[in-house]
Amino acid sequence: MTALHAYPFAAIVGQPLLKQALLLCAVDPGIGGVLVRGDKGTAKSTAARGLTQVLPPIAVSEGCAFHCAPGHPATACTVCNTDPVQRQDTVPFVTLPLGATEDRVLGSLDLQQALQGGQRAFQPGLLAAAHRGILYIDEVNLLADHLVDVLLDVAAMGVNSVQREGISISHPARFTLIGTMNLEEGDLRPQLLDRFGLMVEVSAPTDKTVRAEVVRRRIAFETDPAAFGQRWQPQQDALRAQVAEAQRLLPEVVLDDAMLELISHLCCEFEVASLRADIVMHKTARAIAALQARTRVTPDDVREAALLVLPHRRRRKPFEQAGMDEDKLDDLVDQARQPEPPQPQDAHDDTQGGQAAETPSADEPQQEQEHEQEGEGGQQTFAVAAAGTARAISVAATPQSAPNTASGRRSAVADANRGSAVRAVPDVNPDRLAIGATLRSAAVRGALAGETDGPLTVTRDDLHRQVRSGRGANLIVFVVDASGSMAAQRRMEAVKGAVLALLTDAYQRRDQLAVIAFRGEQAQLLLAPTRSADLAEQGLRELPTGGRTPLPHALQLAAQVLQQAAQHTAQQAPPLLVILSDGKANVSLPGSSGDPWTETLQAAQTLAAQGVPALVLDTEAGYLRLGRAAQLAEALGAPCLTLEQLTGDALALTVRAQLGAR
Repeated sequence: MTALHAYPFAAIVGQPLLKQALLLCAVDPGIGGVLVRGDKGTAKSTAARGLTQVLPPIAVSEGCAFHCAPGHPATACTVCNTDPVQRQDTVPFVTLPLGATEDRVLGSLDLQQALQGGQRAFQPGLLAAAHRGILYIDEVNLLADHLVDVLLDVAAMGVNSVQREGISISHPARFTLIGTMNLEEGDLRPQLLDRFGLMVEVSAPTDKTVRAEVVRRRIAFETDPAAFGQRWQPQQDALRAQVAEAQRLLPEVVLDDAMLELISHLCCEFEVASLRADIVMHKTARAIAALQARTRVTPDDVREAALLVLPHRRRRKPFEQAGMDEDKLDDLVDQARQPEPPQPQDAHDDTQGGQAAETPSADEPQQEQEHEQEGEGGQQTFAVAAAGTARAISVAATPQSAPNTASGRRSAVADANRGSAVRAVPDVNPDRLAIGATLRSAAVRGALAGETDGPLTVTRDDLHRQVRSGRGANLIVFVVDASGSMAAQRRMEAVKGAVLALLTDAYQRRDQLAVIAFRGEQAQLLLAPTRSADLAEQGLRELPTGGRTPLPHALQLAAQVLQQAAQHTAQQAPPLLVILSDGKANVSLPGSSGDPWTETLQAAQTLAAQGVPALVLDTEAGYLRLGRAAQLAEALGAPCLTLEQLTGDALALTVRAQLGAR
């Protein structure tokens, strides 16, 4: 679809905060871009792609691959360093695919010139194409870690430096980063999250009139895109003129010391650690004033900026939800509008008395959380006990699954699709061509054959494959015992604490997660495989305890989840089965009258025969122990740890599959 027939930005129904955030970044690209979080089908991508239509055109040179600014050519640009022909063009909009390679993003050796004349020339990548424009990443939370590292470096410096295949080059790469994501697929790394200047939460409208208007406009656009665009052209032109005027006015906008103190005060009150928040709020507040054709920033501008800048920077640790207390924000901004009244002489005593009176009420939520709540049928919902840091657990991937392993940060992958290039090996049919090694092989072969003149000739025998070393994610399936025996001595609190420690580790290592709970007559899949550790944590906190122990069904269900994940996922994540139970099975498989413990061992042996790495966490407590969890671990060919051993030291643990273990 061409830019002419892209959905008009002005025609988007609702989503005022999203549209304003995008326009603010258009006014001042130094804000740092926008992260758009929300459900599917909420106009995230449509708004991002439509932004370029309302941006004023920029001056570019004919044939320039670096989008050099007039008068500031890149050193490597042969066009702008000669006598370029200037023209007006739309702002670049470059999409970074999730599966892009580093060579495509950073730039690489120009293979065509190297083959024709043996010269080393640089072929610009996506970062060069996005200079002075927009770099768009759909589902940015799924971006591979090695590409995230590249973006962090370039976003910090504004310069892309490439040193590979005998090439050393640098060029400007300043762009507006726009990312969209769905929280169901997991969150972003904190470093990249902080790089987005603004963040907007979007959701589908709940008003039937608004939803009907969305459908009406979309159908009209798909029926005749050209006519629909012409109908909205006046509004598009008005927005473009507003942005152009705001860009012109921005240098004249004044943000005085009182507003700067308010910005810093808000950052302190909302416990924002990053100093980038203060800087971005300063720029955003000025852009808001410029967009409204004003030259002075007001407290309302600062408040509006805070709603876009602070929510995603307040998150300090995994599972702590991002957000803003708008009532508190309004109070702080109202205080800035009027001078503080003088305090009475006994203010110190009143303050102490107020603190003493408020202390019990501040502790009440924690006391309520720590107190078990009685449910129907003898069920209880236990709180999560505090737990330490879980061991560094890695999974030894099988050779068959290594090449297709999903990107992550847990287990080493010897020959990964993504990661750092470690060597090149001869391969007549390479899936990842090692350009330098291939050309060197061709040059050496030609020299030995006396072929010193003419273009370089590459044959199939010269081809080399690039071997990359990286780390992969894992699919961790938690099988949690929620039967009545877990209520004894409040063991469920410790179990939830242990799972929370493992979830924190999984969040940091970009793993996929699934949660199975078993209680009563059968097991239940609480969470299908996902990257969202937040959803797993939420389900864990709400998990009730009570009833019998259908452990055989839980293992059977775990095997089904692993099998389905392997069949429906293109990039497979090596599995890890984590079982938290005392092993006291007392419910047979559905429709079976067999012995529950015998069925448990048989299911465990089947998983072991399939090569599923597993870890058993023994939740049994007290002086008299049956040791069923250890027997279960032996059948799985898995290590068995107590909850104390899981977090009691910093030792690493490598879990391997033991085929046919008994």
